[in-house]
Amino acid sequence: MPKISWNWLTYKPFALSAIAGIVAGAIVALYVISGQDGKLLAGSTDEATCTAAEEKIAAVEPAIQGEVAALIPAEPSQPLTDLSFNGPDGEMMSVADFSGKTLLINLWATWCAPCRAEMPALDELQADKGSDRFEVVAVNVDRGSDEKPQAFLNEIGIQSLADYRDSSMEIFNELKTRGLGLGLPVTVLVDEEGCLLAHMNGPAEWSSDDAQQLIEAALPSES
Repeated sequence: MPKISWNWLTYKPFALSAIAGIVAGAIVALYVISGQDGKLLAGSTDEATCTAAEEKIAAVEPAIQGEVAALIPAEPSQPLTDLSFNGPDGEMMSVADFSGKTLLINLWATWCAPCRAEMPALDELQADKGSDRFEVVAVNVDRGSDEKPQAFLNEIGIQSLADYRDSSMEIFNELKTRGLGLGLPVTVLVDEEGCLLAHMNGPAEWSSDDAQQLIEAALPSES
């Protein structure tokens, strides 16, 4: 069989093009991974807005363990004050309206089995830790009317969680755009200034001692 000889000069443009494609693909992959990890791109104006939250993140990070170990510390933080949804009275409100409170914002739906399973634990966490310094903000994102989610909450005996809703799912889409929401349930821990401390996708045991210690670490100092 005759020996095939490749001419490097002939195929050099193709080789360089292939290498460039591989490098470009690697850059795109890095961008996607960074987005899913909740990291902002360099140069974002949001990065400077919540620089004061870095100290709080450092205080919270050691408490991310055990039943809440799936939480990802914000790196860096970013403001979530513009996230909006309907309050218990049906009026539009945003995270900015909770200024002064640490929030555990949880997005859930009745068709999401893990969401349904963790709702009693979120209710218990609110009953135990809810105050003028902390609130569990469980936002239902079912499409349609309020009847189905309210019937579910009544059926399982939820008593401490307020009725927050966003039937448009815009709040989930916003978190998805920011690389924080991949699926339901999605939870974000927000400080009293509305800055992200940590986030996670998937359920957790929110009534556990680990969750209580996490909230204690995230609470603002008492005046």
